[in-house]
Amino acid sequence: MAALDGLPPLRDVIQRHGLDARKALGQNFLLDLNLTQKVARTAGSLEGATVFEVGPGPGGLTRAILALGARKVIAVERDSRCLPALAEIADHYPGRLDVIEGDALKTDFAALAADGPIRIIANLPYNVGTQLLVNWLLPLQWPPFWQSLTLMFQKEVGQRIVAQEDDDHYGRLGVLCGWRTQAHMAFDISPQAFTPPPKVTSTVVHLTPRENPIPCDVDKLEKVTQAAFGQRRKMLRQSLKPLGGEALLLKADIDPQRRAETLSVEEFCRLANCL
Repeated sequence: MAALDGLPPLRDVIQRHGLDARKALGQNFLLDLNLTQKVARTAGSLEGATVFEVGPGPGGLTRAILALGARKVIAVERDSRCLPALAEIADHYPGRLDVIEGDALKTDFAALAADGPIRIIANLPYNVGTQLLVNWLLPLQWPPFWQSLTLMFQKEVGQRIVAQEDDDHYGRLGVLCGWRTQAHMAFDISPQAFTPPPKVTSTVVHLTPRENPIPCDVDKLEKVTQAAFGQRRKMLRQSLKPLGGEALLLKADIDPQRRAETLSVEEFCRLANCL
């Protein structure tokens, strides 16, 4: 892709700016520009879209998103060392890249949303990825401001996102994602593609919002899933005791002897609505 956008190879950029990836920031830089393009393409057509990116680092994915025609990229980066490298990309694509120095967990993305389709595409820092996803999943207003999420996680997290009942990976995250989105794992990326190589395989997950999820109170669903999966080995009559136990389960027409991992998303919503 260096030939595509005329910018220098990422390894040269990293060396010139002294951008060693920092474990404390959950950084693992993806240097293969063919792979960054594959990630960006997973989001579908970017023509005319505004894309939010978290943790762009030296900008490999940023470059792919811009080269594929995004109208605007708004990137949130807390590592000030990366800003000069990102400024070079902004100069190359005048008016199409805005970089916000700050913490993504404290960023109001909805307030930054402009007209036109909004997509979120990111190689998320490992240490904040799941929390960011939950934040985007649980706004009070739905459908959300974004049209799709194309996110990179550790493979184990990706498996939890797409898991359904009776799956070993099924838990609170699978319920929340299944309730409000349709999610699938697009493809895996080996550790060797990153600098430094992480100890685990990564995976790209694509999520689109359900137009009409089952009506359910967000806070109550969080309470029910937290209690149920907090003691997943126990029968629900025991794990849900603080929320009403057997009486709550019978009200929702669910056998009190079942365990959390056997309940469908619809049944968890029923429990929340009976709380």
